[in-house]
Amino acid sequence: MAERQWKRVLVDNRFNITMDCAERVKMDLKNRKIAIYCIGFLIIMSVWLVVFADRSSAFSLVRSALLIILSYIAMVFDINTKRIPNTLVLVMIAGWLLILLPVVFFDTENGIVLLTDSLYGLLSGGGLFLLVYLISRKGLGGGDVKFMAAAGLYLGFSETIPAILYGTVLATIVGLTLILSKKIGRKDTMPLAPFLFVGIMITIFTK
Repeated sequence: MAERQWKRVLVDNRFNITMDCAERVKMDLKNRKIAIYCIGFLIIMSVWLVVFADRSSAFSLVRSALLIILSYIAMVFDINTKRIPNTLVLVMIAGWLLILLPVVFFDTENGIVLLTDSLYGLLSGGGLFLLVYLISRKGLGGGDVKFMAAAGLYLGFSETIPAILYGTVLATIVGLTLILSKKIGRKDTMPLAPFLFVGIMITIFTK
């Protein structure tokens, strides 16, 4: 009887040790992932500042910085949860309003031009993705539609379509490569925000 109890205690201890090790490995991987995200973000922002700090207006710098930061957050959310929170989309819209309203107030003519271009960007980005969303019978995530509409406010009409084009072409290439290599199935889904983020960055750096 005592021997059975001793064996049970031994098994329980081994199980607890195994679970503890698994938790530590899980936490270690989580911390590494966070570190990678932070380092990646710092590199992107540093390169962007070096390239654009001296050749852009204060408004353009703030607008681009907000777009990069919030798009990066959307990318991280989409990679880890396969969704983009509505709260983040609302923050994007609120941020755009905060930087645009002073321009409209102090430089009304230029502000109206920026406002019009931004609304065209919203309609082109959100409208195009909404059309794809409806045609594909929700093959495209609703969060992607709302995210691209909000991003269109920052990009404007002339930069929204190229950003979408870069992002979707890249997503298609990566998706086909993964399917052909049998890493994913035809019915599997991929987060789209990372590719849209790359498309947005290419558009920002090539404008």
